[in-house]
Amino acid sequence: MKTVDLLTPNAGLRVFISGAATGIGAAIAEAFLETGAVVYVCDINPAAVDEMKKKNPAIHAGVADVGKWEDVDAVMQDARDKLGGLDLLINNAGIAGPTGAVEDITPDAWDKTITTNLNSQFYFLRRAVPLLKQTSDNPSIITISSVAGRLGYQFRTPYASTKWAIVGLMKSLAIELGPDNIRVNAILPGVVEGERMDKVIAARAEALGLTFDAMREDYVKKISLRRLVTTQDVAAMALFLSSPAARNISGQAISVDGNLEYL
Repeated sequence: MKTVDLLTPNAGLRVFISGAATGIGAAIAEAFLETGAVVYVCDINPAAVDEMKKKNPAIHAGVADVGKWEDVDAVMQDARDKLGGLDLLINNAGIAGPTGAVEDITPDAWDKTITTNLNSQFYFLRRAVPLLKQTSDNPSIITISSVAGRLGYQFRTPYASTKWAIVGLMKSLAIELGPDNIRVNAILPGVVEGERMDKVIAARAEALGLTFDAMREDYVKKISLRRLVTTQDVAAMALFLSSPAARNISGQAISVDGNLEYL
């Protein structure tokens, strides 16, 4: 086999991606479909799930609130039935959480961010790991963290706290699951173009008393390459981490951010 051939994931991989009807998750799902993978996605938005299925008829999909373990159990059982097993779990689901000073953040907003961004990763892992232990087709887990999982992020403390925790979760699981030949890595996207980031920029602009354009420019100035990243950039990294070329890459938190210097 040529070295270049190692860069493509094996055809027929059975892939589950949470929170994947839109945004980064959808881009990752469509990228894996291009490689011949069998893909199952879930999302909380039924309309978005329906639209994803219309756009990609080959995809399997379910509706779930990832903050509820009962919902996660249900879609994981459905995925097991539809896919016949599992080779790759991508824990992508998450929310931006509140923007504001720590004394102004409500306990409910804090709890929702922790539940959706962190607890959900555990809910999927507890069901996915037994399935991954049953496959020999380069099994792996990719957790989606954020550049906020390596940098401090003022006025976004709930979000940053979950993203740091996800890196710790990944590091621990890489050690725990290594003897079972299951690789575990985290992708840390930077400032990703799209509607979700526009909302984050708008909220932070309001909190700091700035215009949207001024706030966006402030984000760009902090990036060494002076540009935002795209969902396709993140999807490409997910493909690489699930390819034979990455068979000895585990326990790594890999930023896709143009080298974001600070937040």
